[in-house]
This record gives sequence, structure tokens and C-alpha cells, in this order.
Amino acid sequence: MISALLPTYARADLAFERGDGAWLTSTRGERYLDFGGGIAVASLGYSHPHLVEALTGQAGKLWHTSNLFQIPEGERLARRLCEASFADYVFFTNSGAEALELAIKVARRYQYVTGHAERFQIIGFEGAFHGRTLATLAAAGTPKYLEGFGPKAEGFDQVPYGDLEELKRAIGPQTGAILIEPIQGEGGVRMLPPAFLKALRRLCDEHKLLLVLDEVQTGMGRTGKLFAYQWAGIEPDVMAIAKGIGGGFPLGALLTTEEAGRGMTVGTHGTTYGGNPLAMAVGNAVLDIVLAPGFIEHVAQTGLYARQRLAELKDRHPAVIEEIRGEGLMIGLKTRVPNTEFVAAARAEKLLTIPAGENVVRLLPPLIVTDEEVNEAIDRLSRACADLEQSIPQRGAAE
Repeated sequence: MISALLPTYARADLAFERGDGAWLTSTRGERYLDFGGGIAVASLGYSHPHLVEALTGQAGKLWHTSNLFQIPEGERLARRLCEASFADYVFFTNSGAEALELAIKVARRYQYVTGHAERFQIIGFEGAFHGRTLATLAAAGTPKYLEGFGPKAEGFDQVPYGDLEELKRAIGPQTGAILIEPIQGEGGVRMLPPAFLKALRRLCDEHKLLLVLDEVQTGMGRTGKLFAYQWAGIEPDVMAIAKGIGGGFPLGALLTTEEAGRGMTVGTHGTTYGGNPLAMAVGNAVLDIVLAPGFIEHVAQTGLYARQRLAELKDRHPAVIEEIRGEGLMIGLKTRVPNTEFVAAARAEKLLTIPAGENVVRLLPPLIVTDEEVNEAIDRLSRACADLEQSIPQRGAAE
């Protein structure tokens, strides 16, 4: 039967009917260890009792009222996010792309209300991924995602990721903000040294630019800090988050300082569904867990253990794995075989992983993953590597 879904995904012939912790059960009854986490979304795994209770409890009371009225749980979640971060204000969205769209608007509006309407240009970085809207595609500038969708939205430039000198040369009289992912996820788990983010902060202060961070994938404890910018000891002006904050429920947010957000007054932005009672109940439940004493420290420890075990795997299978990247439980394996083949080999061992740029495979397990599950994943990856090694001579002969 031909699917009625628009064919924009090359979906695997695999569907799931339930999940528990870091495990998914397929419609065929097969059990998979999930080290993809729905692309870093299932931050607390599947069927977490605290999240289930929060969602079902709220579902029995009220789903939606709109932002024409007060939403007390939204006020509470916003206050908690501000207290745990640099921010003074929060705006809730349904997705990361929406949060990034608003980040762009906040940056441009700030320059406008401070008397610099000409400063609408935002500098981003090659290899970035900020979403699939026309503006976020233009902000990333990746040609394959822009092709066929008409003229690129104006106001965006890109420089090589991590190239401070090129960035300095790109700053001009129309520049209003710098937009960056502290770790590029889709781009291949590419990392920046803390000194680079410190330099960005100084540049923004010097040129009166806003520093805008995309922490859609790195936020909510994924890297072993609540937010990745905290590794560098700096604070942004504006930040977009999503994915892990909802634990699987659609939820994003824009965080901003009072100064950066001064242009966003009544009528300058809105959303129908954003901040609805269901999402707010789940977001608060996620924070209950993530902000609990010792939770994020445990993520950092588990991530370190996972990378140590993966380094051993690389040493055993150097023909397959070239490099280990990442921080916390945001890990990348740069492979010597096509990453799609690696993902397929891991899936054959009932382990789920995610491909990324630069021929990288991402490991993004739920933050509640145990050392025992890490060991199980390593065993499955080892078998996948062994299977791939058998095809390497044949591949070389064919080439």
C-alpha cells in the first residue's frame, strides 16, 4: 500500500508500539536499545512515571485555553528556567525551529528599538542546522536544504565553524547578532573550545551585537551541564531550546535577557499552541528530574564512561571508527565506512543510532541510561563493526 504521508523521509521499515526507559519494542515484538533518543528528544527515556503522571493528570483537567489568558504552569516553568539560566524572560513554542525563528526576530527587533535598524544581518556558521523554516534554513545556509525553495531569505551570512579571524572580517555595519550552536549536532557533533565562546562574547560586547545560542540539541543536561554555554563560563543574550525540555512532548522555548528582549512588546509575536497546559505540565515534570540533586552530574559521569568504552571500541575496530567526539551524552563516531551503513549495521543488532554530517554517527541515548546499558550498546556496536569489517575488502576492490 502506498503511504499517504508526504514522502520527505526515507523511513526505515520499522515501527514501535511502546517504550520503557532506554528501550523500544517494535510492532513485531522486537526489543531495541535506543541510543538515538528520537534525535535527543527522549531525554528521560520512555514511559517515565513522573512524566506520564504529569501529562495524564493535566489531560484530565485542561488541554488548551490560548495565551489570551493566564497559564499558571507556564509562569512556573518560565520562572524555573530563568532561575537556572542567564535569562529574564521566556517565550514557549512548539518546536526548536519556532524558537530559532523568534530568536532571529528578537535580535533584529533589539537593534531596531535601540536605533540601529540597519543592523539586521546575522552571522552564522557553516555546517549549522537551525530548523527547516525558510529563515532558519537561510541562517544555516546549507545549499542542499535551500535548493528549489526560491530566493534565500536576506540577512544571513556564514563563516567557517570555529574560525575567529573569518568571523571578525565578516562583522560589518549591518551586523546585529551572531548565531551559533555550542556543539553542532546535525553538522557532525563538531565541538568548540571554551575559549572560542569566550571570544564570541567579547566580540559581541565590543561591537554591540547580540550573542544568540542554538541549544535545541545541547540543552537540558545533554552535555553534562544544564546548558552547554556553561562549559565556557559565559552567558548569551538570547537562546533557543527544545527537544529534551519536553521529554518527547512537543515543546520549545526562547530565553532572553531583559535588555535583549526589550523590543518584544505586546503584538510583536504570538502563538496559538505554544505554552499550552499539557506542554507546561510535562516541561515542569522534566525539570523536576533534570534539576534534582546529582542528576546532571550523573549524566556527565555516564557520558565519560561511554566515551571511554567507545575509545576501546575504536582501538579494536580502527578500520571502521576513526574518531570519538562529544561531551556528556552527546557523542559522535566519525566512521571510515559510510555512516548510513554503520547505522544499518547497528540497527541489525537492535541498537538505534542517528546519522549526521561529516560521516558521523550520533549516539544520543536518554539521560537516564545506565552503565549496564552502555556496556550492552558497546557489545552491539562491536558486533556491528565486525560485520562491517567483513565488507571492507570487497568495498575496496569495487572502488
